[in-house]
Amino acid sequence: MQHQLEQSGHFSTPHGSKYLQQLCKHFAHKAAVSHDSDQGSITFDAGSVRLRADAVGLTILLSGADDTAVGRLRGIIDSHLPRFAFREAGTTVIWSDPLA
Repeated sequence: MQHQLEQSGHFSTPHGSKYLQQLCKHFAHKAAVSHDSDQGSITFDAGSVRLRADAVGLTILLSGADDTAVGRLRGIIDSHLPRFAFREAGTTVIWSDPLA
């Protein structure tokens, strides 16, 4: 079994569930997706994205084979989430350092 590199991020918003569902529905035509109102997962070729929404935001966990894969996943989230959250005051995900 290949070891995965993980990175987590948090997007502060009272609308985490809304954005979780929008992201999952958006990618459902090109990736394996499962979700409900509080959690979701998206499996891309580069790795997986797990999402969890609560009253204070959206937590994102990326998992990929290496830095390049995790960077691709982070780029996908960083380019798509602001499109859905354009009404928010800040549209930046705060990312942690990657964990091996």
